Amino acid sequence: MKEKLKVGVLGATGMVGQRFVSLLADHPWYEVVTVAASPRSAGKTYEEAVGDRWKLDNPMPENVKKLVVKDLHNIEDVVADVDFVFSAVDMTKDEIRAIEEAYAKAEVPVVSNNSAHRWTPDVPMIIPELNPEHAEVIEFQKKRLGTKRGFVAVKPNCSIQSYTPAFHALREFGVKTAVVTTYQAISGAGKTFKDWPEMVDNIIPYIGGEEEKSEQEPLKIWGKIEDGVIKKAEGPLITSQCIRVPVSNGHTAAVFVNFEKKPTKEEILERWANFSGEPQRLELPSAPKQFLKYFEEDNRPQAKLDRDYENGMGVTLGRLREDTVFDYKFVGLAHNTLRGAAGGAVLCAELLTAKGYITKK
Repeated sequence: MKEKLKVGVLGATGMVGQRFVSLLADHPWYEVVTVAASPRSAGKTYEEAVGDRWKLDNPMPENVKKLVVKDLHNIEDVVADVDFVFSAVDMTKDEIRAIEEAYAKAEVPVVSNNSAHRWTPDVPMIIPELNPEHAEVIEFQKKRLGTKRGFVAVKPNCSIQSYTPAFHALREFGVKTAVVTTYQAISGAGKTFKDWPEMVDNIIPYIGGEEEKSEQEPLKIWGKIEDGVIKKAEGPLITSQCIRVPVSNGHTAAVFVNFEKKPTKEEILERWANFSGEPQRLELPSAPKQFLKYFEEDNRPQAKLDRDYENGMGVTLGRLREDTVFDYKFVGLAHNTLRGAAGGAVLCAELLTAKGYITKK
């Protein structure tokens, strides 16, 4: 990139918005020039608006502290100086769908962390290593919106990152059925232990809406573009339980899986070790060099030890063994606010930039 693209962050004061701001502080392609949030934060500096609610371990980047927060509802003002925006707004799904499309109609690409548009048929929901070809649906979306460069793209739910890539690497064997239990960190709810002391020494066996996302979103990722929309795949059949656990970051999955054609353990490990995709081929700035890493040790992966693998953008796997009911079982781990949220969206934007969908105005 000869000149950095200018970026706005919608919902910049929340936890995922903060992660966007942090990840983009030294990005080689992008520069945050605009931060936007609710009217109550508008007019304050970003430092003032966040106040004592900075939730990350690393400090607030100096280059955003003095940016004056804009009202995200004042779209013309927000888009005046940006080439595209990341969205991490906290609203109802209907409100999010409306405002993200409004930004797209203002001729600004929107790369969203939110779930609102994940099932909009002509909005690509991308894990860049798995389904980069879904970006092609953007041209059909632009026709619907009547735009030349504005569109919405989204990344999928954080819960699926720890097992869907592992399944994808094994698709030649026909993943047939799977039972998945996810153990999800409190940052997935935008919380820290300081905010949520009830989670200390506790497990909550319910996360609203999460199980449906865990079962259905992989099917859109494995779907095909037909007649200008993404038609979801019919299988595999996935059933899940999603449990909140007292971990700061990192979603773990315990997985049981059946195949149409059962591979050997050696075949599985070989496919995982050698799996890569467009981000690795294109050498995108946020792409992990080794996407999937398998641990031979019985007690790995562990959230505390392994969530930051490949700067939090890789997926770690372990405990692969044959099962008495299913063909195999294994454990997966992904960093939920990096690979699973803001980092995944940044990588998605990098892919769309490399493919010419996001450009300078």
